[in-house]
Amino acid sequence: MSAAHEARLKLKGTDMKYMLLIHTRESDYAEMSKAEGEKRTGAYMAYAQAMQKAGVIRAGDRLKPVSTASTVRVSNGKTKVLDGPYAETKEQLGGYFIIEVPDLDEALSWAAKCPGASHGAIEVRPIWEM
Repeated sequence: MSAAHEARLKLKGTDMKYMLLIHTRESDYAEMSKAEGEKRTGAYMAYAQAMQKAGVIRAGDRLKPVSTASTVRVSNGKTKVLDGPYAETKEQLGGYFIIEVPDLDEALSWAAKCPGASHGAIEVRPIWEM
């Protein structure tokens, strides 16, 4: 995002909210040992605690597997509900954090510290509040 674009989104003197979308392969969790799963969960808990200590976290949760998802579309006035996610991808949205920080650089810094960055990808998106 350009500095000019970020400046338009940001109110003078306020921090911006960003959503850190955690994309990982669900199959990795099914294949890991209990000890590996506990280690990964511990890493996420430590990460969330660090964000809480820094005062930047506003929300965050894990998502249930994509097998529990539903996709809704409305076409020509008719609602269609599909089981599962819309797109088949290697990585699935597994969770998110909402943080409030001064700028994109700070959001990117927090994203790089997320455990998911080492085994997936963290998408950083500014929140456009309504």
